[in-house]
Amino acid sequence: MAIRAEYIWIDGSEPTQKLRAKTKVIFNGEEPPVWGFDGSSTNQAPGNQSDCVLNPVKVVPDPIRGGDNILVLCEVLTVDMEPHPSNTRAACVEAASKYGEKYEPWFGIEQEYTFFKEGRPFGFPQFGYPAPQGGYYCGIGSDEIFGREIVEAHLDNCIKAGLTISGINAEVMIGQWEFQIGPLGPVETSDEIWLARYLLYRTAEAFDVAATLDPKPVKGDWNGAGAHTNFSTKQMRESYDPIIAGAEALGKRHDLHVENYGADIEHRLTGLHETAPWTHYSYGVSDRGASVRIPWQTAKDGQGYLEDRRPNANMDPYTVTRLITETICGDAEGDL
Repeated sequence: MAIRAEYIWIDGSEPTQKLRAKTKVIFNGEEPPVWGFDGSSTNQAPGNQSDCVLNPVKVVPDPIRGGDNILVLCEVLTVDMEPHPSNTRAACVEAASKYGEKYEPWFGIEQEYTFFKEGRPFGFPQFGYPAPQGGYYCGIGSDEIFGREIVEAHLDNCIKAGLTISGINAEVMIGQWEFQIGPLGPVETSDEIWLARYLLYRTAEAFDVAATLDPKPVKGDWNGAGAHTNFSTKQMRESYDPIIAGAEALGKRHDLHVENYGADIEHRLTGLHETAPWTHYSYGVSDRGASVRIPWQTAKDGQGYLEDRRPNANMDPYTVTRLITETICGDAEGDL
């Protein structure tokens, strides 16, 4: 029986890569084959050498089409079967391979996003602004919450796809929401973030609403959208000193991380709205105004994880998880 395989990949758009997808009809039980696409239309190749390769890396059930149909997450290769310059997954795989056995890095990513309808955040009036922030975070009621039906449908789709989605909640700005993926290894978490983003966009399509990852969707006294990244190693999950060492290590490469944590990060990391300024690194227990937060429970238990609060909503998870793994594990190994 023929089924539909939706091939999904990350393009070469700058400064923020976008998702692309197209459908291939294959037979049920057949392994999704290597496929291709026109890289000249995705900022990944010139017109006179336009072919790029789609190499399947993760297959999950397609909850939107249902049945035996599948989603096929792909990495982009050149025709020489080498990682394309836009392929950030390959470097993440390398870092995970280098440090994985000894440190067993785990990630949990809190992906914030904002719904837009008719050019403004979903729930904003046509003219002017809604009531100031205060009641929207984890709010209840039609005067404070907009888009819940989309969020619930997205959660259902992620569960049906077998993703490791661990929660959802309304965020501080009206029309802004969050879902969480993990804990998983760096590559696995990143793969699932991209698939969850794909399902978010497709789910919202059915409601004629756009889901955006703009890190500062409304200027002024409104929260931005981030992707707070929780991280632990085997050693952190057993004792406290490696957590402090990890927080210190992140400070040594602060500029490198900020440069790679998503476009327009300076618009969000202002020192206001639960952020630390992008020009300054800090960490602290239970401090949501710090670059890195150590949860109170971690400090109390003397083991656990830390939260890097700097990544933007529009960050590339392969890049973020790679950098955190390389920085913290590399520092522990004396590689930095």
